[in-house]
Amino acid sequence: MPRGGKGAPGGGKANPQRGRGRPPARQQPPVPDVDVHDPDGVRLQKLLASAGWGSRRTCERLITEGRVEVDGQIVTELGVRIDPGHQVVHVDGTRVVLEADKIYLAFNKPLGVVSTMSDDRGRPSIGDYVGNRSERLFHVGRLDAETEGLLLLTNDGELAHRLQHPSYGVPKTYIAKVPGPVARDVGKRLRAGVELEDGPVTVDSFKLVDSQPGKAIVELILHEGRKHVVRRLLAEVGHPVLALARVQVGPVRLAELRPGKTRALSREEVGALYRAAGL
Repeated sequence: MPRGGKGAPGGGKANPQRGRGRPPARQQPPVPDVDVHDPDGVRLQKLLASAGWGSRRTCERLITEGRVEVDGQIVTELGVRIDPGHQVVHVDGTRVVLEADKIYLAFNKPLGVVSTMSDDRGRPSIGDYVGNRSERLFHVGRLDAETEGLLLLTNDGELAHRLQHPSYGVPKTYIAKVPGPVARDVGKRLRAGVELEDGPVTVDSFKLVDSQPGKAIVELILHEGRKHVVRRLLAEVGHPVLALARVQVGPVRLAELRPGKTRALSREEVGALYRAAGL
């Protein structure tokens, strides 16, 4: 058959691979664009500026450079309006908090304070420190009364729920004072897994921070959230806790925050928490 016949529509060369048992590649249909524009909404650059991403001009540049997504769709047009209550925006992959009433705080819980907003037994509680705020705040996870350190407080219920859910595995870092010396194999045992009464537990990381006669300071990172899990782990390997503090939750560090004090999380910290929670 001469070239340009049935094997080559339009007079082009026939495909030499055809007829040799290899089917032609199926062309995938293009992914349709999603119309994220809400004519009754607010201009996207105005929302970004209000959320702290720079001046209106800077936010316009973020959009035209293709760095802004709305509901997973890259937006490059400046006239787009969206509904901040129902649509999700990311800049460079970081979630943008569009609702001005959302609160995100780091709180350094002192010793002796229970992880509730109020206590019917009259014990000091978180509410004694933040109860004068008008917003209803959730505490992300708990620390027992004898453990001090970092608690996250927010009125963002969806984020709080996800950060506490074990399937997201948000790491938490603890510093513990224990009887010393600490044997060399303790970290290996903890990383391999220790059997507790409610099942095995492994740590993501363990290291000796300091050692003095009769005591030691150790750091543990784990994503478990079971009750008293750090105390039970260390007791199981022969080093019952003398003092315990949580110093980091996901990307948020306690740093120099004094006991009983709070600070607002930065835009970057909030965005990193959203990433950790899969939002």
